[in-house]
Amino acid sequence: MGQPVREYLLTLCVTVAVTYLLTGPVRKFAIAVGAMPEIRARDVHREPTPRLGGIAMFGGLCAGLLVADHLQNLNGVFELSNEPRALLSGAALIWLVGVLDDKFELDALIKLGAQMISAGVMCMQGLTILWIPIPGVGSVSLTPWQGNLLTVALVVITINAVNFVDGLDGLAAGMVCIATCAFFLYAYRIWFGYGIEAAAPATLFAAILMGMCLGFLPHNMHPARIFMGDSGSMLIGLVLAAAAISVTGQVDPDAMALFVGGERNATHAMLPVFIPLILPLTIIAIPMTDLILAIARRTWKGQSPFAADRGHLHHRLLELGHSHSRAVLIMYFWSGLIAFGTVTYSVHSASMWIVLAISGLSAVGLLLLLLPRFTPRAPRWAERLVPPRYRHAERAAEAALQDDSAAEPEPARPIAAGVSGVNGATAIGPRSRFPDRRKAGSSR
Repeated sequence: MGQPVREYLLTLCVTVAVTYLLTGPVRKFAIAVGAMPEIRARDVHREPTPRLGGIAMFGGLCAGLLVADHLQNLNGVFELSNEPRALLSGAALIWLVGVLDDKFELDALIKLGAQMISAGVMCMQGLTILWIPIPGVGSVSLTPWQGNLLTVALVVITINAVNFVDGLDGLAAGMVCIATCAFFLYAYRIWFGYGIEAAAPATLFAAILMGMCLGFLPHNMHPARIFMGDSGSMLIGLVLAAAAISVTGQVDPDAMALFVGGERNATHAMLPVFIPLILPLTIIAIPMTDLILAIARRTWKGQSPFAADRGHLHHRLLELGHSHSRAVLIMYFWSGLIAFGTVTYSVHSASMWIVLAISGLSAVGLLLLLLPRFTPRAPRWAERLVPPRYRHAERAAEAALQDDSAAEPEPARPIAAGVSGVNGATAIGPRSRFPDRRKAGSSR
């Protein structure tokens, strides 16, 4: 097959467009069916927001697979492998359970069982781990029982890790999109750099997953108009796990012909072989850390590991003083640094500049964490182009003064003696800025 860069781009654009266009009608549908849960103690948003965004994301997944099946270069993925059908079967099952959970709040054990069944469905159709590369040993073949067990474990862990991090507007979709972009570059390099056809399904899955997240993000950025819900978070977690399994367990490391030259050369050349063991973990490094800390925290308190609380990493960033948007951007930064840093190091493992760059960016990230209330200031020439909070103090005061002088106050209307004001308020004492009209006998 030729290099189908344009066809990957077309598949990505179609997935983005379908997901984006479906999200608006899905939002209206979620409001109509009442998929707007009440505000919980651990929630960050202040008003009920519709969920079921996973319906639009599943539509984008189906559209991406359908378009890829009709493209000349990507059609071979469906002819030579059953993995796309396995992915669609598992995704449909986990998506259906997620939709029911968004509407009826299913028990955590029911969702866990559904996740294991979805992983089992993919295993039965061939999307499973066949062998794993082990440092110092080489490629080790797994029995069907071992491969299926490892596949189910990886799928369940990835789904719950993504689900745990879905706590702020745009956080889960953005982090998965950034990490999947790095994964796409790695899988594409394995396919065309080493000429291994078995990496083609993972490359396609990564492109479609990026499209699902990019199409949903405009509706989900702060302030979010709709949430993806469990129907979306479990869906993108499963697609992410399927892509990682496809590269880790389907690509034979011996096919890369890296066992040549001296021991030192072989060690550096073998690094791309072992990256499949590391890269899926780096993609969900932050969600995985959050998951492990949450389980340890709840178990220490004597609670169920599935009990919800406000101790997640994004909650802690808000408690440090970071704003909603800044907390999301910090999580984006760390997700991109870990994923892209791992991919870059796998390509140029002998370059010291890569290590220095990653160390320097890590220091920048730590500095951002320690300065939660730092507000950047725009240069003098650009102050008119940015909001007042990014201007210098004297310029911001002048702008506020001009705004106050431009707004002319309305003339006060005298209130007759003994006559009450609107909604029963009198001229004596303060009155609420937003009166409750229903208490005043209004029809609204």
